[in-house]
Amino acid sequence: MIKEKNNTALTFEDFKTEVLNDYKIAIKSRECSLLGRKEVLTGKAKFGIFGDGKEVPQLAMAKFFKNGDFRSGYYRDQTFMMAIGQLTIQQFFAGLYGHTDIAHEPMSAGRQMGGHFVTHSLNDDGTWKNLTKQKNSSADISPTAAQMPRLLGLAQASKIYREVPGINNKSNFSINGNEIAWGTIGNASTTEGVFFETINAAGVLQVPLILSVWDDEYGISVHAKHQTTKESISEILKGYQREEETNGFEIFKVKGWDYADLIATYERAADIAREKHIPVLIHVEELTQPQGHSSSGSHERYKNSARLAWEKDFDCLRQMKLWMIAINIASPEEIEAIDIQTRKEVLEGKKAAWDAFIEPIIEEQKEFVSLLQKIATLSKNKEAILKYAADLGSIKTPLKKEILVTARKILRLVIHESGKAELSNWITSYTNKTEQKFGSHLFSESYSNVFSVKEVSPVYPTNAIEDTDGRMILRDNFDAIFTKYPEALIFGEDAGNIGDVNQGLEGLQEKYGELRVADVGIRETTIIGQGIGMALRGLRPIAEIQYLDYLLYAIQILSDDLATLQYRTVGKQKAPLIIRTRGHRLEGIWHSGSPMGMIINALRGIHILVPRNMTKAAGFYNTLMESDEPALVIECLNGYRLKEKMPLNFGEFKTPIGVVEILKEGTDITLVSYGSTLRLVEQAAKELLGSGINCEIIDIQSLLPFDINHDIAKSITKTNRLLVIDEDVPGGASAFILQQIVENQNGYNYLDSKPQTLTAKAHRPAYGSDGDYFSKPSIEDIFEKVYAMMNEVNPSKYPNLY
Repeated sequence: MIKEKNNTALTFEDFKTEVLNDYKIAIKSRECSLLGRKEVLTGKAKFGIFGDGKEVPQLAMAKFFKNGDFRSGYYRDQTFMMAIGQLTIQQFFAGLYGHTDIAHEPMSAGRQMGGHFVTHSLNDDGTWKNLTKQKNSSADISPTAAQMPRLLGLAQASKIYREVPGINNKSNFSINGNEIAWGTIGNASTTEGVFFETINAAGVLQVPLILSVWDDEYGISVHAKHQTTKESISEILKGYQREEETNGFEIFKVKGWDYADLIATYERAADIAREKHIPVLIHVEELTQPQGHSSSGSHERYKNSARLAWEKDFDCLRQMKLWMIAINIASPEEIEAIDIQTRKEVLEGKKAAWDAFIEPIIEEQKEFVSLLQKIATLSKNKEAILKYAADLGSIKTPLKKEILVTARKILRLVIHESGKAELSNWITSYTNKTEQKFGSHLFSESYSNVFSVKEVSPVYPTNAIEDTDGRMILRDNFDAIFTKYPEALIFGEDAGNIGDVNQGLEGLQEKYGELRVADVGIRETTIIGQGIGMALRGLRPIAEIQYLDYLLYAIQILSDDLATLQYRTVGKQKAPLIIRTRGHRLEGIWHSGSPMGMIINALRGIHILVPRNMTKAAGFYNTLMESDEPALVIECLNGYRLKEKMPLNFGEFKTPIGVVEILKEGTDITLVSYGSTLRLVEQAAKELLGSGINCEIIDIQSLLPFDINHDIAKSITKTNRLLVIDEDVPGGASAFILQQIVENQNGYNYLDSKPQTLTAKAHRPAYGSDGDYFSKPSIEDIFEKVYAMMNEVNPSKYPNLY
């Protein structure tokens, strides 16, 4: 592990010791890469992607990475993680093998491929550790440049902690905002749009961010001339260079094999970012990739002999060795001795990791083979069972899958025999135990999850007062939230100065300041990234996306990063970000969309909440502020000027998550919907009463999670009929809702008629004055659909309308 740099002068002996320690870390990392590739090629591991060729600049970066700092990087950073003491040889190989025990594989317990790194921000009970007393890494994901949006938020958190007074429990997360967010990215990934979006936002916000671009001139097989204008990211970013009296970046270029210059460059960058909160880009050039992109192929296929020869000469480890010899740090013989000893340590670490991975599975294999032999003695299929047992027992490196496949096939052979019960119980137990290792923590499993928050109803004055616009309820509730939670902040397009486009934040920027109620640019992906990064550092951000249709710009980051965070870290990191948006019905293709099917399928791991009015929405915000989970709240776009009663207990009333609400009881049919459509459903139900049809109306309220008490199925036991009304396209959210009711809740058992849906048309909603009527369900559509279903039941009482 590299010690943090300080200003104390070093003796030559101290300097020599530090350099040799750095070299040992670098050579250890290189040997892990080389041996890791061999483990893939021999079949012990499935895939490998390594950090060879990037070792020396990562040593320099690690020297100035302090406790409290955060990394947001990618899958080449193994040397850095080793240098800060957060990755051992054994852990490296445990990740390669996909070990499902987090004690052995702390990065993801086998849920991510090797090379994806994280540090643990949470205790076992889901509470925060003191992040200022450890070196921190946010959890990597594979999509290129997807680490960039969260990097922005990690850096902005330092700005908030430094400049916003009165934040609770600040000492666990920041010391005067002195922490730097360190990013890394490959040169080819800088061509992604989200890279430029993040760079621009960081330059505007002026946050303490240092971004290292590891440049080896290739993106897999594609040379930089096909990737980047002028073949240089630092050249094309010159317009972002900070000048006197302007914002922007400091931009440095440095050779990736020059150990001394790298240290000097990173020292200068860290001083600027930490003290002045100025973002810095370090373009690290002339790096190599000795084994190519990954274990899937060889770079000899696309690099010519001259390039391969240059890479051999300018390999950063070779250059570091030559430099060490030239200034008498070590002799060639001393370096060779270090290399030999390190290779031995890596081999020993690899063996220990493999043994720790495979031995428990072999023990399970042996125990199950013994069970099969016992079952076989009483079975008429004895020979077949013993053959299965022998085949399974002969596998030298078994998978859990192979054990379970054998068990499930044999179950068919003993289905009418006495051995069935014991084998069936074993399969159930083994499956449950093993599935937990791969399937836990999609959502929070802490004591602060959304289900721990109890419902609190709005309190109204005894003497009724005049109703108010729904937006006023939101405004006054956000006011209460910002008073109650000093760590809360909101930001989005038009969220600040004008109080959002629907005035739900009116006057709050003036009251709480431009950092807590903030305007941002038109850049949805990094709005979400800001929220993720700040939430990772203990703040409670609310990221506003102006319209639901615009969420599509950010869907990848929401899906790949935020929605998977608890899962991919096995509950060791959390980002309780609230995303606020508005949607469903207004005008035109891009201001009245309701793509809920896409959202609920892409965002498993985020709660999806669809309140029908602003009081319900405010209650969701209050619930979420007391929990530790991320959620998307979709307010009704056409509901801000509708009248609602004004509660007295702002900031305190709470809408339960995962619980439906029966808006009207009925006996003939259950109508299920959410959001703006419910007002149409309620009106249609009133009109249907005139035809003798009594509808029960249920507001879903929460799509994820969905009706945890199965109240919809209970309703169907009374009405025996079901209609789902939805503004999404056919087969969108309505398909999910039906699956939940008919399959998960066994609602099929209580139906006397086929369950049906009434949805929007497959096309986008048209803008013209009649566009909404002919694009989405109307009151007449709902009336006639219900009437037709009742016609099937009693044609004489409900004759055909058409």
